[in-house]
Amino acid sequence: MADISADDPTTRPSVRLLPARHRRAEAGHPWIYSNELQMDTASKALTPGTLVTLRLADETALGVAMFNPHSLIAARLLDRDAARPIGRRLFVRRIERALRLRERLFATPYYRLVHAEADALPGLVVDRFDAVLVVQLNAAGMVRLESLVLAALDTLLAPEAIVLRNDSPARAIEGLIPETRMAKGKLDEPVVVGENGATFLADPLAGQKTGWFFDQRDNRRFIGGLARDARVLDLYCFTGGFAVQAAHNGATSVLGIDRSEPALALAVEAAERNGVGGACTFQRGEAFGEAARLAADGERFDIVIADPPAFAKSRSDVPAALRGYRKLSRLAASVTSTGGVLFLACCSHNVGEAEFAEAVRRGLGDAGRSARIIRVAGTDADHPIHPSLPETGYLKTLTLALD
Repeated sequence: MADISADDPTTRPSVRLLPARHRRAEAGHPWIYSNELQMDTASKALTPGTLVTLRLADETALGVAMFNPHSLIAARLLDRDAARPIGRRLFVRRIERALRLRERLFATPYYRLVHAEADALPGLVVDRFDAVLVVQLNAAGMVRLESLVLAALDTLLAPEAIVLRNDSPARAIEGLIPETRMAKGKLDEPVVVGENGATFLADPLAGQKTGWFFDQRDNRRFIGGLARDARVLDLYCFTGGFAVQAAHNGATSVLGIDRSEPALALAVEAAERNGVGGACTFQRGEAFGEAARLAADGERFDIVIADPPAFAKSRSDVPAALRGYRKLSRLAASVTSTGGVLFLACCSHNVGEAEFAEAVRRGLGDAGRSARIIRVAGTDADHPIHPSLPETGYLKTLTLALD
């Protein structure tokens, strides 16, 4: 895909909104859908990712956007000032603004540095592991602006290595092929992650997403704070974020279950690094089946954690996903002791908060358990939410005390 790092507002093509279809965009929403635009022959012929000036039906400029004629989200607003060139200065300023916020929020350089639209950089995700950055370019326009992104990151942070982890399912919607490659430096081993006083390992090249889930940092802190002298079960333990944190905070025993052998290997190493290898057991297995087996064996745990991958990739998946969350809640509750704590998470943005809570309620009922919700939470602060785009607030979690 050709690079468009040089932008001239005077020669930029224009795409027009249909009459009376501008109110959402004018109110602050950063996405314009294809059915809100005049998708004429000229617009349809534009290369995906082209920078365009968005205009109202009366020719008034609304802003500059990345345009993709083949996507439902046809235009992603980059700037409300259509006369401003999209260049290196814009990326430096916006990434610097994101960096300053994270530096105020966190004492150590491990966090999501850029959270797409919420940081005014649609389609761009950057996770920071100290001197290593992992970048996701999830929109055709951002792919074509890759050189500006990398130059801005180099200017601000001079990282030793930059991984382009471009294998998100969102790329398929944009017509982009998956890829993983080094944009700078090299990585011969997993990177270290410092979090909540513990040390973990992440694999940016082969692990899930960017190799680590910073969004659950505060939830791991909270659950870890409840773990002293507890027997803990982590049904989707990945590389040990919740499990090792619980042991680090004094859990007497922790059982972590996951299907990924590479992730489990990193979890074992993290436990050893934190001096809690003796308290942690990690085993390969499928969460639903293992929870059912443990329940049948009469096993009960003081804390049960269930943080599964997204069950709903699209709205059409939601009914099946809700059945999955209901079943997971039932199984997890069945292995939670009386007076124990159950933590459940949903990272599917297509599933609403009320829908998730209702699925959990039904699952508890199926298990014959009563409970009290003691905490409702989402992502940590390095995953800000765009006020007009609820999709950026995708994570939903419930912590319950079971009777």
